[in-house]
Amino acid sequence: MLTFRPFWKLTFASAVLFAILLSLGFWQLNRLQWKLDLIAQVNANMHAAPISPDAALAMGTAAQYRRVALGGRFDNSREAYVFGTESGAPVYHVIVPFVTRDGRTFLVDRGVVPKEKISPATRAPGQIAGDTRVVGVWRTPDAPGWFTPAPDAAHRIWFAHDLIGIAKVDRIALAAPVIVEADATPNPGGWPKGGQTVVTFRNEHLQYAITWFGLAAVLMGIYIAYHVSFGRLRIGRFR
Repeated sequence: MLTFRPFWKLTFASAVLFAILLSLGFWQLNRLQWKLDLIAQVNANMHAAPISPDAALAMGTAAQYRRVALGGRFDNSREAYVFGTESGAPVYHVIVPFVTRDGRTFLVDRGVVPKEKISPATRAPGQIAGDTRVVGVWRTPDAPGWFTPAPDAAHRIWFAHDLIGIAKVDRIALAAPVIVEADATPNPGGWPKGGQTVVTFRNEHLQYAITWFGLAAVLMGIYIAYHVSFGRLRIGRFR
């Protein structure tokens, strides 16, 4: 026979907290599904046929990580460099304005070069002149953070893909605040080395959901144990 005489104030507070913990757990499960759908969409975008820049612009934020094809020419005289690392060694992303055949300008990340190849003279074959075609990934990079070092303007070195800053220094009117990260198609002479797009999404929502549901279970256990310790919850034998 079950006898239960709850502490009503404690019961009310516990019920509210229990509901909050369950809500947080289910919210994390919803976030998990959203993240899985996002990852699936990005993977599909990365393997889809390239689209035109007009199509990408029309898609807005949905064009993130879509492959695009640009036709036009590089403005090699305005190379900029974004510092990065590869296998622990310093490398520099080569950022070049690309002027399309209809006169619009986009910034293209052509890939990386080691420090000894940062000077264009050391990789002259890769300085593509004249009309060409570039296929790459359309991205809106994160803005520089509070702790991002200031650019080394004298050497045209940046420490984030600060597209607005790069364009301002070179007095370039960008068609969109995006960067096209060139694919792995080899460049003449081997440099820059394209195909540097990295797609990483933190997906810890399942662990968070388990944590919230676990806390709800602990709360229920404490609630029951508290009432048992004061004789408010008893389970006796039926007679």
